[in-house]
Amino acid sequence: MSHDAALGVPAHSGPAGPAATGPAATGTAPTGEPPAPRRRRPPSAPYLLLVPAVVALLAGLAYPVGKQVVMSVQKYGLEQQFGQPPEFVGLDNFVRIFTDDALWAVVARSVVFCMVNALLTVVVGLALALLMRAVTTPVRLTLQVCLLLAWAMPMVAGVTVFKWLFDYRTGVVNWLLVKVGFDGMAGYSWLSQPMTFFFVATMIIVWMSVPFVALSLYAGLTSVPEEVLEAARIDGASGRQQLWHILLPMVRPVLSIVLLLQIIWDLRVFAQIRLLQDAGAPVSETNLLGNFIYELGMSRQDFGGAAAVSIFVLALTVLLSWPYVRSLMKEDA
Repeated sequence: MSHDAALGVPAHSGPAGPAATGPAATGTAPTGEPPAPRRRRPPSAPYLLLVPAVVALLAGLAYPVGKQVVMSVQKYGLEQQFGQPPEFVGLDNFVRIFTDDALWAVVARSVVFCMVNALLTVVVGLALALLMRAVTTPVRLTLQVCLLLAWAMPMVAGVTVFKWLFDYRTGVVNWLLVKVGFDGMAGYSWLSQPMTFFFVATMIIVWMSVPFVALSLYAGLTSVPEEVLEAARIDGASGRQQLWHILLPMVRPVLSIVLLLQIIWDLRVFAQIRLLQDAGAPVSETNLLGNFIYELGMSRQDFGGAAAVSIFVLALTVLLSWPYVRSLMKEDA
């Protein structure tokens, strides 16, 4: 007989409790860490949806870019256009073109022209977007219609109008300047001097690019909550403070994208410059990279050299746009 039975104590004196289920009952030592969560496999549907777009991009870009790479290491001239097989020359095209001082003058001119036009376009577009946000609905609709009309005008027609405006014989600009007292502008040829030539070209590029920037930034500004601006006004923030500390930071992604696109587009300007050059401008002093490539290929029949410069322009575009792409990637991370 047990000691408890001899004393009259029942074997289970308390109420029956739940069965032990802790580590002591299972005989395993506690680890002190929660079980690791099971890693979920990323869904494959988004990648499958990207396949058609990737295939379309490869179909549209693979052959032209590949052909340029091949031609850049070949001697490809007029003879090859009539069936003579091209001759492999390695990097001779790059060495010959990049040791020419004319190329680096064109590169410097193109980069400066690109940056000035891109920044000026974004500044003017931002000003118009802020104006559309501040005015009444009828005025805003009028501005939007005018911007859309400017954007929809064919490029050749727009350049032709500017050529008429700045014509040295019958142009309205010279006539107005003479009327206000600038008698020396009578018969002045705007397109025969490099500085005034690029002034007219800048006006054309900005005029044709501002509608896209202005409408894109206005769409971004409409997404700013009005409650945030109202709270800032109650706290005593001025209009300039609201612009710098609220509006611009909140539309920074849109601002970065339009600036990136403008840099890419303005570095590849060709048709506007070519049409203005046809009015009597000095070609060697007004060529940009696109026009320099055209001159190498079509005028000198040096397609290998033109392909080498095209590869350089592609690398230069990536180099100039990489800081903006990197900032966008950091914002999305």
